[in-house]
Amino acid sequence: MKISLKDIIAPSFYGLHKDLKKNRYTHYWLKGGRGSTKSSFGSTEIILGIMQDPKANAVALRKVKGTLKDSVFEQFVWVIDKLGVSEYWHATKSPLEITYLPTGQKILFRGADKPKKIKSTKVSKGYIKYIWYEEVDEFSGPEEIRTINQSLMRGGEQFVVFYTYNPPESIRNWVNNEVLTEREDRKVHHSTYLTVPKEWLGEQFIIEAEHLKKVNEKAYNHEYLGEVTGTGGEIFTNVTVRKITDDEIRTFDKVRRGIDWGYAGDPFHYTVCHYDKTRRKLYIYYEIQKVGLSNRKAAAMIKKENKNNTMITADSAEPKSIDEMKNEHGLRVKGAKKGPGSIEYGIKFLAKEVEEIIIDNERCPNTAREFLGYELEKDSQGNFKSNYPEKDNHSIDAVRYALEDDMTNKKLKAVQSLY
Repeated sequence: MKISLKDIIAPSFYGLHKDLKKNRYTHYWLKGGRGSTKSSFGSTEIILGIMQDPKANAVALRKVKGTLKDSVFEQFVWVIDKLGVSEYWHATKSPLEITYLPTGQKILFRGADKPKKIKSTKVSKGYIKYIWYEEVDEFSGPEEIRTINQSLMRGGEQFVVFYTYNPPESIRNWVNNEVLTEREDRKVHHSTYLTVPKEWLGEQFIIEAEHLKKVNEKAYNHEYLGEVTGTGGEIFTNVTVRKITDDEIRTFDKVRRGIDWGYAGDPFHYTVCHYDKTRRKLYIYYEIQKVGLSNRKAAAMIKKENKNNTMITADSAEPKSIDEMKNEHGLRVKGAKKGPGSIEYGIKFLAKEVEEIIIDNERCPNTAREFLGYELEKDSQGNFKSNYPEKDNHSIDAVRYALEDDMTNKKLKAVQSLY
Protein backbone atom coordinates (compact mmCIF):
# COMPACT_ATOMS: atom_id res chain seq x y z
CA MET A 1 0.00 0.00 0.00
CA LYS A 2 1.40 3.36 -1.01
CA ILE A 3 1.65 5.85 1.86
CA SER A 4 1.08 9.55 1.23
CA LEU A 5 2.45 12.22 3.56
CA LYS A 6 -1.13 13.42 3.92
CA ASP A 7 -1.85 10.13 5.69
CA ILE A 8 0.54 11.02 8.50
CA ILE A 9 1.07 14.81 8.49
CA ALA A 10 -1.82 17.10 9.46
CA PRO A 11 -2.70 19.96 7.07
CA SER A 12 -1.32 22.66 9.38
CA PHE A 13 2.18 21.21 8.88
CA TYR A 14 2.25 21.12 5.07
CA GLY A 15 4.00 24.49 4.89
CA LEU A 16 6.61 23.41 7.43
CA HIS A 17 7.31 20.27 5.41
CA LYS A 18 8.11 22.48 2.42
CA ASP A 19 10.35 24.68 4.59
CA LEU A 20 12.31 21.61 5.67
CA LYS A 21 12.72 20.37 2.10
CA LYS A 22 14.11 23.77 1.10
CA ASN A 23 16.37 24.07 4.20
CA ARG A 24 14.83 27.41 5.10
CA TYR A 25 15.41 27.26 8.86
CA THR A 26 17.52 25.51 11.48
CA HIS A 27 15.34 25.88 14.58
CA TYR A 28 11.67 24.83 14.51
CA TRP A 29 9.67 25.70 17.63
CA LEU A 30 6.48 23.63 17.44
CA LYS A 31 3.98 24.70 20.09
CA GLY A 32 0.35 23.80 20.47
CA GLY A 33 -2.33 22.06 22.48
CA ARG A 34 -3.22 18.43 23.01
CA GLY A 35 -3.78 16.36 19.89
CA SER A 36 -2.14 18.87 17.56
CA THR A 37 0.22 16.11 16.24
CA LYS A 38 3.31 18.32 16.57
CA SER A 39 5.35 15.43 18.00
CA SER A 40 4.17 13.13 15.20
CA PHE A 41 5.30 15.72 12.67
CA GLY A 42 8.76 16.12 14.19
CA SER A 43 9.42 12.38 14.44
CA THR A 44 8.11 11.80 10.89
CA GLU A 45 10.44 14.43 9.45
CA ILE A 46 13.42 12.89 11.26
CA ILE A 47 12.66 9.39 9.93
CA LEU A 48 12.17 10.69 6.39
CA GLY A 49 15.27 12.88 6.65
CA ILE A 50 17.54 10.04 7.74
CA MET A 51 16.26 7.82 4.92
CA GLN A 52 16.99 10.61 2.43
CA ASP A 53 20.40 11.74 3.74
CA PRO A 54 23.01 8.98 4.34
CA LYS A 55 25.04 11.31 6.60
CA ALA A 56 22.17 12.23 8.92
CA ASN A 57 21.75 10.94 12.48
CA ALA A 58 19.47 12.16 15.25
CA VAL A 59 19.36 12.70 19.00
CA ALA A 60 16.02 12.88 20.81
CA LEU A 61 16.01 14.48 24.26
CA ARG A 62 13.78 14.76 27.30
CA LYS A 63 14.68 16.54 30.51
CA VAL A 64 14.46 13.27 32.44
CA LYS A 65 16.00 10.13 30.91
CA GLY A 66 13.36 7.83 32.39
CA THR A 67 10.61 9.41 30.30
CA LEU A 68 12.25 8.68 26.94
CA LYS A 69 11.09 5.12 26.33
CA ASP A 70 7.37 5.69 26.74
CA SER A 71 7.34 8.97 24.80
CA VAL A 72 9.76 9.81 21.99
CA PHE A 73 11.05 6.25 21.50
CA GLU A 74 7.55 4.84 21.07
CA GLN A 75 6.67 7.82 18.86
CA PHE A 76 9.45 6.86 16.42
CA VAL A 77 8.39 3.20 16.45
CA TRP A 78 4.81 4.28 15.63
CA VAL A 79 5.96 6.48 12.73
CA ILE A 80 8.15 3.73 11.27
CA ASP A 81 5.24 1.33 11.36
CA LYS A 82 2.82 3.91 9.97
CA LEU A 83 5.14 4.60 7.03
CA GLY A 84 5.39 0.88 6.32
CA VAL A 85 9.20 0.79 6.56
CA SER A 86 9.67 -1.41 9.67
CA GLU A 87 11.87 -3.88 7.72
CA TYR A 88 14.49 -1.17 7.27
CA TRP A 89 14.73 -0.20 10.94
CA HIS A 90 15.83 -1.97 14.11
CA ALA A 91 14.89 -0.68 17.57
CA THR A 92 16.52 -1.78 20.82
CA LYS A 93 15.64 -0.88 24.39
CA SER A 94 19.05 -1.58 25.91
CA PRO A 95 20.69 0.57 24.79
CA LEU A 96 17.73 2.74 23.81
CA GLU A 97 18.37 3.47 20.13
CA ILE A 98 16.98 2.94 16.64
CA THR A 99 19.16 2.00 13.67
CA TYR A 100 18.51 2.47 9.95
CA LEU A 101 19.72 -0.92 8.71
CA PRO A 102 20.79 -0.06 5.13
CA THR A 103 23.45 2.41 6.34
CA GLY A 104 23.80 2.07 10.12
CA GLN A 105 22.56 5.58 10.81
CA LYS A 106 21.29 6.07 14.35
CA ILE A 107 18.58 7.74 16.39
CA LEU A 108 19.96 8.13 19.91
CA PHE A 109 18.07 9.04 23.08
CA ARG A 110 19.41 11.21 25.88
CA GLY A 111 18.14 12.72 29.11
CA ALA A 112 19.31 16.17 30.22
CA ASP A 113 19.63 14.81 33.75
CA LYS A 114 22.76 13.04 32.44
CA PRO A 115 24.71 15.97 30.89
CA LYS A 116 27.95 13.97 30.53
CA LYS A 117 26.10 11.48 28.34
CA ILE A 118 25.08 14.31 26.03
CA LYS A 119 28.60 15.75 25.78
CA SER A 120 30.04 12.34 24.89
CA THR A 121 27.44 11.60 22.20
CA LYS A 122 29.14 10.37 19.04
CA VAL A 123 28.05 8.58 15.85
CA SER A 124 30.26 6.33 13.72
CA LYS A 125 28.88 7.50 10.37
CA GLY A 126 27.97 11.02 9.33
CA TYR A 127 26.96 13.59 11.93
CA ILE A 128 24.04 14.52 14.17
CA LYS A 129 21.84 16.46 11.80
CA TYR A 130 18.58 16.26 13.75
CA ILE A 131 17.99 17.23 17.38
CA TRP A 132 14.57 16.93 18.97
CA TYR A 133 13.65 18.43 22.34
CA GLU A 134 10.33 16.89 23.40
CA GLU A 135 8.51 18.87 26.12
CA VAL A 136 11.20 21.54 25.85
CA ASP A 137 9.50 23.62 28.55
CA GLU A 138 10.69 21.01 31.08
CA PHE A 139 14.29 22.09 30.46
CA SER A 140 15.74 24.71 32.79
CA GLY A 141 16.14 27.50 30.23
CA PRO A 142 17.83 28.79 27.07
CA GLU A 143 21.29 28.43 28.61
CA GLU A 144 20.82 24.67 29.01
CA ILE A 145 19.47 24.35 25.47
CA ARG A 146 22.35 26.38 24.09
CA THR A 147 24.91 24.23 25.91
CA ILE A 148 23.39 21.01 24.56
CA ASN A 149 23.20 22.37 21.01
CA GLN A 150 26.84 23.43 21.16
CA SER A 151 27.77 19.86 22.14
CA LEU A 152 25.74 18.19 19.40
CA MET A 153 25.84 20.58 16.43
CA ARG A 154 29.29 19.75 15.12
CA GLY A 155 30.82 18.45 11.92
CA GLY A 156 27.88 18.99 9.58
CA GLU A 157 26.65 21.47 7.02
CA GLN A 158 22.91 21.51 7.72
CA PHE A 159 21.16 21.07 11.06
CA VAL A 160 17.51 20.78 12.03
CA VAL A 161 16.38 21.25 15.64
CA PHE A 162 12.79 20.59 16.72
CA TYR A 163 11.41 21.98 19.97
CA THR A 164 7.96 20.57 20.76
CA TYR A 165 5.85 21.64 23.74
CA ASN A 166 2.50 22.70 25.11
CA PRO A 167 2.94 26.36 26.14
CA PRO A 168 2.89 26.80 29.94
CA GLU A 169 0.03 29.01 31.16
CA SER A 170 2.37 31.61 32.69
CA ILE A 171 3.90 34.17 30.34
CA ARG A 172 6.88 34.37 32.71
CA ASN A 173 7.93 30.82 31.81
CA TRP A 174 11.19 31.00 29.88
CA VAL A 175 9.91 29.11 26.84
CA ASN A 176 7.05 31.59 26.29
CA ASN A 177 9.55 34.44 26.35
CA GLU A 178 12.05 32.62 24.15
CA VAL A 179 9.75 32.35 21.12
CA LEU A 180 9.15 36.11 21.17
CA THR A 181 12.73 36.74 20.08
CA GLU A 182 13.03 36.89 16.31
CA ARG A 183 15.83 35.03 14.55
CA GLU A 184 16.29 34.59 10.83
CA ASP A 185 17.03 30.87 11.25
CA ARG A 186 14.01 30.23 13.48
CA LYS A 187 10.44 29.26 12.63
CA VAL A 188 7.74 29.33 15.32
CA HIS A 189 4.65 27.28 14.51
CA HIS A 190 1.40 26.92 16.46
CA SER A 191 -1.01 24.04 15.92
CA THR A 192 -4.21 22.70 17.50
CA TYR A 193 -6.35 19.60 17.24
CA LEU A 194 -8.87 21.61 15.20
CA THR A 195 -6.72 21.19 12.07
CA VAL A 196 -6.27 17.44 12.54
CA PRO A 197 -8.57 14.94 10.78
CA LYS A 198 -11.13 13.81 13.38
CA GLU A 199 -10.64 10.13 12.58
CA TRP A 200 -7.00 10.44 13.69
CA LEU A 201 -8.03 11.63 17.14
CA GLY A 202 -11.10 9.51 17.73
CA GLU A 203 -14.57 10.45 18.86
CA GLN A 204 -13.80 10.35 22.58
CA PHE A 205 -10.98 12.89 22.25
CA ILE A 206 -13.40 15.35 20.64
CA ILE A 207 -16.02 14.70 23.31
CA GLU A 208 -13.54 15.40 26.12
CA ALA A 209 -12.31 18.59 24.46
CA GLU A 210 -15.81 19.97 23.84
CA HIS A 211 -16.90 19.12 27.39
CA LEU A 212 -13.97 21.04 28.89
CA LYS A 213 -14.77 23.98 26.62
CA LYS A 214 -18.28 24.12 28.10
CA VAL A 215 -17.34 23.78 31.76
CA ASN A 216 -13.96 25.58 31.87
CA GLU A 217 -13.14 27.60 28.78
CA LYS A 218 -9.87 28.98 30.19
CA ALA A 219 -8.57 25.46 30.83
CA TYR A 220 -9.74 24.42 27.35
CA ASN A 221 -7.92 27.36 25.77
CA HIS A 222 -4.74 26.40 27.55
CA GLU A 223 -4.84 22.62 27.27
CA TYR A 224 -6.41 22.10 23.85
CA LEU A 225 -5.66 25.35 22.02
CA GLY A 226 -2.20 25.80 23.53
CA GLU A 227 -2.84 29.40 24.52
CA VAL A 228 -0.81 31.23 27.16
CA THR A 229 -3.79 32.06 29.35
CA GLY A 230 -1.86 33.40 32.31
CA THR A 231 -2.05 32.52 35.98
CA GLY A 232 -4.22 35.48 36.94
CA GLY A 233 -1.33 37.14 38.73
CA GLU A 234 0.07 39.04 35.74
CA ILE A 235 0.56 42.73 36.52
CA PHE A 236 1.23 44.17 33.06
CA THR A 237 -1.54 42.89 30.83
CA ASN A 238 -1.10 45.86 28.49
CA VAL A 239 2.25 44.83 26.99
CA THR A 240 2.76 44.43 23.25
CA VAL A 241 6.06 42.96 22.07
CA ARG A 242 7.04 43.94 18.54
CA LYS A 243 9.73 45.64 16.51
CA ILE A 244 9.78 49.44 16.80
CA THR A 245 11.04 50.76 13.48
CA ASP A 246 13.66 53.45 12.96
CA ASP A 247 11.00 55.53 11.20
CA GLU A 248 8.84 55.41 14.33
CA ILE A 249 11.76 56.37 16.55
CA ARG A 250 12.52 59.41 14.41
CA THR A 251 9.04 60.77 15.22
CA PHE A 252 9.42 60.42 19.00
CA ASP A 253 9.44 63.83 20.68
CA LYS A 254 8.71 62.88 24.30
CA VAL A 255 11.79 60.78 24.98
CA ARG A 256 12.48 59.80 28.58
CA ARG A 257 15.56 58.18 30.12
CA GLY A 258 16.02 56.40 33.44
CA ILE A 259 18.60 54.48 35.46
CA ASP A 260 18.29 51.75 38.08
CA TRP A 261 21.74 51.37 39.58
CA GLY A 262 21.46 47.80 40.76
CA TYR A 263 23.56 46.47 43.64
CA ALA A 264 25.59 43.41 44.58
CA GLY A 265 24.55 40.77 42.01
CA ASP A 266 21.74 42.88 40.54
CA PRO A 267 22.34 44.53 37.15
CA PHE A 268 22.63 48.18 36.22
CA HIS A 269 19.76 49.12 33.91
CA TYR A 270 19.45 52.15 31.62
CA THR A 271 16.25 52.67 29.64
CA VAL A 272 15.12 54.96 26.83
CA CYS A 273 11.43 55.32 26.03
CA HIS A 274 8.86 57.62 24.44
CA TYR A 275 5.55 58.38 26.12
CA ASP A 276 2.65 59.44 23.92
CA LYS A 277 0.39 61.13 26.49
CA THR A 278 -2.46 61.73 24.05
CA ARG A 279 -2.80 58.08 23.07
CA ARG A 280 -1.45 56.84 26.42
CA LYS A 281 1.11 54.65 24.69
CA LEU A 282 4.62 53.95 25.96
CA TYR A 283 7.35 52.85 23.55
CA ILE A 284 10.48 51.25 25.07
CA TYR A 285 13.22 50.87 22.47
CA TYR A 286 16.68 51.00 24.06
CA GLU A 287 18.31 49.38 27.07
CA ILE A 288 21.64 48.73 28.72
CA GLN A 289 21.55 45.98 31.34
CA LYS A 290 24.67 44.46 32.80
CA VAL A 291 25.92 43.08 36.10
CA GLY A 292 29.15 44.54 37.50
CA LEU A 293 29.11 47.56 35.19
CA SER A 294 31.17 50.45 36.58
CA ASN A 295 29.79 53.99 36.42
CA ARG A 296 32.66 54.96 34.10
CA LYS A 297 31.83 52.23 31.57
CA ALA A 298 28.11 52.87 31.93
CA ALA A 299 28.62 56.57 31.23
CA ALA A 300 30.62 55.82 28.08
CA MET A 301 27.86 53.52 26.81
CA ILE A 302 25.15 56.07 27.63
CA LYS A 303 26.96 58.87 25.80
CA LYS A 304 26.89 56.85 22.58
CA GLU A 305 23.08 56.74 22.77
CA ASN A 306 22.32 60.06 24.49
CA LYS A 307 24.27 62.25 22.09
CA ASN A 308 22.44 65.46 23.07
CA ASN A 309 23.01 64.78 26.76
CA THR A 310 19.35 65.14 27.71
CA MET A 311 18.23 64.68 31.30
CA ILE A 312 18.25 61.22 32.90
CA THR A 313 16.26 60.39 36.03
CA ALA A 314 18.02 57.89 38.27
CA ASP A 315 17.35 56.05 41.50
CA SER A 316 18.10 58.62 44.22
CA ALA A 317 19.20 55.90 46.66
CA GLU A 318 22.75 56.29 45.32
CA PRO A 319 23.67 60.01 45.48
CA LYS A 320 27.37 59.18 45.06
CA SER A 321 26.69 57.53 41.71
CA ILE A 322 24.59 60.49 40.60
CA ASP A 323 27.38 62.91 41.57
CA GLU A 324 29.97 60.79 39.77
CA MET A 325 27.90 60.68 36.58
CA LYS A 326 27.42 64.46 36.70
CA ASN A 327 30.77 65.76 37.93
CA GLU A 328 33.21 63.20 36.55
CA HIS A 329 31.47 62.05 33.36
CA GLY A 330 29.47 65.13 32.38
CA LEU A 331 26.04 63.51 32.13
CA ARG A 332 22.87 65.36 33.09
CA VAL A 333 21.43 63.17 35.83
CA LYS A 334 18.92 63.93 38.55
CA GLY A 335 17.65 61.78 41.38
CA ALA A 336 14.09 60.49 41.37
CA LYS A 337 11.87 62.10 44.01
CA LYS A 338 10.39 58.76 45.06
CA GLY A 339 8.67 59.05 48.45
CA PRO A 340 6.11 56.93 50.33
CA GLY A 341 3.93 54.87 48.02
CA SER A 342 5.90 55.86 44.91
CA ILE A 343 6.65 52.25 43.91
CA GLU A 344 3.02 51.18 44.12
CA TYR A 345 1.80 54.32 42.38
CA GLY A 346 4.38 54.00 39.60
CA ILE A 347 3.55 50.36 38.88
CA LYS A 348 -0.18 51.07 38.92
CA PHE A 349 0.38 53.98 36.55
CA LEU A 350 2.24 51.76 34.09
CA ALA A 351 -0.25 48.91 34.46
CA LYS A 352 -3.51 50.89 34.48
CA GLU A 353 -3.00 54.42 33.18
CA VAL A 354 -0.83 53.49 30.20
CA GLU A 355 -3.09 51.92 27.60
CA GLU A 356 -0.31 50.05 25.81
CA ILE A 357 3.35 49.39 26.61
CA ILE A 358 5.14 48.58 23.36
CA ILE A 359 8.52 46.90 23.85
CA ASP A 360 11.01 46.16 21.09
CA ASN A 361 12.25 42.78 22.33
CA GLU A 362 15.11 42.72 19.82
CA ARG A 363 16.54 45.97 21.18
CA CYS A 364 15.30 45.40 24.74
CA PRO A 365 15.19 41.66 25.50
CA ASN A 366 15.64 42.12 29.26
CA THR A 367 12.88 44.73 29.42
CA ALA A 368 10.47 42.47 27.55
CA ARG A 369 11.33 39.53 29.80
CA GLU A 370 10.83 41.50 33.01
CA PHE A 371 7.59 43.24 32.06
CA LEU A 372 6.02 40.05 30.71
CA GLY A 373 7.17 37.96 33.65
CA TYR A 374 6.25 40.39 36.44
CA GLU A 375 3.56 38.59 38.46
CA LEU A 376 2.11 38.69 41.93
CA GLU A 377 3.53 36.01 44.17
CA LYS A 378 1.43 33.46 46.05
CA ASP A 379 1.35 32.73 49.75
CA SER A 380 1.45 29.26 51.32
CA GLN A 381 -2.30 28.90 50.74
CA GLY A 382 -1.97 29.55 47.03
CA ASN A 383 -3.52 33.03 47.20
CA PHE A 384 -1.94 36.02 45.50
CA LYS A 385 -0.11 38.45 47.77
CA SER A 386 -1.21 42.08 47.59
CA ASN A 387 2.25 43.65 47.45
CA TYR A 388 4.34 43.92 44.30
CA PRO A 389 7.40 41.60 44.20
CA GLU A 390 10.80 43.18 44.68
CA LYS A 391 12.76 41.09 42.18
CA ASP A 392 13.37 40.89 38.43
CA ASN A 393 12.15 44.47 38.11
CA HIS A 394 15.26 46.47 37.14
CA SER A 395 13.84 47.69 33.83
CA ILE A 396 10.48 48.41 35.48
CA ASP A 397 12.17 50.60 38.11
CA ALA A 398 14.21 52.41 35.44
CA VAL A 399 11.05 53.13 33.43
CA ARG A 400 9.27 54.37 36.58
CA TYR A 401 12.08 56.84 37.18
CA ALA A 402 12.12 57.90 33.53
CA LEU A 403 8.39 58.73 33.63
CA GLU A 404 8.39 60.27 37.08
CA ASP A 405 7.55 63.80 35.86
CA ASP A 406 4.71 62.46 33.69
CA MET A 407 3.29 60.55 36.64
CA THR A 408 3.75 63.47 39.06
CA ASN A 409 1.91 65.87 36.75
CA LYS A 410 -0.98 63.44 36.42
CA LYS A 411 -1.16 62.91 40.16
CA LEU A 412 -1.02 66.67 40.80
CA LYS A 413 -3.85 67.34 38.34
CA ALA A 414 -5.93 64.60 39.97
CA VAL A 415 -5.50 66.25 43.37
CA GLN A 416 -6.18 69.74 42.00
CA SER A 417 -9.43 68.52 40.47
CA LEU A 418 -10.75 67.82 43.98
CA TYR A 419 -10.90 71.57 44.72
